[in-house]
Amino acid sequence: MTAPLADHRAPLPRPTRLSEVKGWFFTADQLLFDWFLAHQQAAGHRGDLLELGAYLGRSAIFLGARLGDGERFTVCDLFDSPAEDASNTEEMAKSYATLTRRAFEANYLAFHDTLPDIVQDLSSRVRDHVADGSVRFAHIDASHLYEHVHGDILAVRSLLTGTGVVVLDDFRAEHCPGVAAATWQAVTNEGLHPVCITGTKFYGTWGDPEPLRTALLAWLAGREGVWHEVQQVNGAPLIRISAKDAREPAHPVSRYRPAQGTRAPEHVPAAGRRGPARGPLRRLAADWLPPAVTRALVAARRQRAARR
Repeated sequence: MTAPLADHRAPLPRPTRLSEVKGWFFTADQLLFDWFLAHQQAAGHRGDLLELGAYLGRSAIFLGARLGDGERFTVCDLFDSPAEDASNTEEMAKSYATLTRRAFEANYLAFHDTLPDIVQDLSSRVRDHVADGSVRFAHIDASHLYEHVHGDILAVRSLLTGTGVVVLDDFRAEHCPGVAAATWQAVTNEGLHPVCITGTKFYGTWGDPEPLRTALLAWLAGREGVWHEVQQVNGAPLIRISAKDAREPAHPVSRYRPAQGTRAPEHVPAAGRRGPARGPLRRLAADWLPPAVTRALVAARRQRAARR
């Protein structure tokens, strides 16, 4: 019996940093994803996460590390499947010729122990797989065609909780006028409230935007390297944000994060350690290396110290 073709394919390279995963997920948006998700959790707003359009997984990897207990993360993408209309098929062939589910899964599993719930289907069918009113944070980055983006926005409106946040990618890119049209139509006609924008993404809610705007402005006031201003759009404030000089946030990816109820790896006390105090590189290693590796390194250091 011939083995499946997948068994003979060479393994894909495993990225070790989020920056090694191809995609367009810039510092300002990493900071904002982090802030919105943390703010929701601090406020007790529970719910699932959703991404429509995953490319090779860069933003999905980021989102997957921020799931709360009992929350579900769903990724919906066509991956290798053919689109059902000629225009969408042409767009996929032109923009995502190397896109495969296998590459997405390999990238995601380089950082996480388990995959999200993957729906390999048209984004228009996401409501067949996700319950209405269950999602607290949704990222729309699938088709760039107006009809599809408009449908994705309406679907997400039904899927979000009352305090849920939606993020729309490429809302101002010159090659994606359909995204811009669908986004601002949702603002003027569908009750979507803008909260903030970056150079690539729009953040909004169908809930009350004022608590989000107020909390976000307070956070921005203390952020080094992040510029912002407030403009009036459609009779309401809109925060414009740029983070060209900011540092990317830390990435607490699940496989390198101590499980709940377990102790973090032990470190040699400063008083019993020779050499300089623990610096940034050592802190980074402790934060990112698997606990078993960290414990082995600590044990080796202790053995060397005992022989001195």
